[in-house]
Amino acid sequence: MLKSLPLTMAECLILTILIEGSVALIIGVRGKKNLATVTLVNVITNPLIVPLTFLVGYFYGLQARMVVEIAGEITVFIAEGLIYRKMPVHKKLNPFLFSLLLNGASYLSGYVINFITR
Repeated sequence: MLKSLPLTMAECLILTILIEGSVALIIGVRGKKNLATVTLVNVITNPLIVPLTFLVGYFYGLQARMVVEIAGEITVFIAEGLIYRKMPVHKKLNPFLFSLLLNGASYLSGYVINFITR
């Protein structure tokens, strides 16, 4: 199972970038710089949370994984909101609302994908 961690990390990052990039486009984010910001924000945060939740789940079980996942997702939401506040990519949305929309969409999509495929 630990051997699958790099593949899991790559899958999660790619899906997150595709989902959050698509949601950003849908809600009106335009321009290469803004879309690159959304991508880079996820390149920073996603590789931190995915192995953490994976390893906690592997070593400590589902309940510990869920606690770490919730705390991690809240942390990522705040961190990304702070980044979007410094580098605004959407002129009309509050950066934390923007972060919540993108992260909510990717988290829920990941949940549905995991439910369907496992």
